[in-house]
Amino acid sequence: QVQLQESGGGSVQSGGSLRLSCAASLYSCMGWFRQAPGKEREGVAAIDSDGSTNYADSVKGRFTISQDNAKNTQYLEMNNLKPEDTAMYYCATAELGPGVLCGIRMGLVGPGLYNAWGQGTQVTVSS
Repeated sequence: QVQLQESGGGSVQSGGSLRLSCAASLYSCMGWFRQAPGKEREGVAAIDSDGSTNYADSVKGRFTISQDNAKNTQYLEMNNLKPEDTAMYYCATAELGPGVLCGIRMGLVGPGLYNAWGQGTQVTVSS
């Protein structure tokens, strides 16, 4: 079973920035999800194997997902953070087969598609 490991979480003030990292390889697409206490897990950003990306409306223009294939590492750059961004953040990967896309270009896909998850990293934004 593929194990993912996130890093880079922490506590920042409103307007601050953080960069989350996730080490993973051999996947069709990767997504970042978050879950705040008492709320459902929600998709934040995703990247497909053709490089296409998509974002939740709440983070568009503030978050950027990217990947460094040489390092097998993916990043979620988070700028202009808001208190409502406070949550546990998870990276997840889906392996659908060689050359198969997840369809991220059309929109974020739900958590059910992903078959490997990290343990999560906490992001706390204070006002």
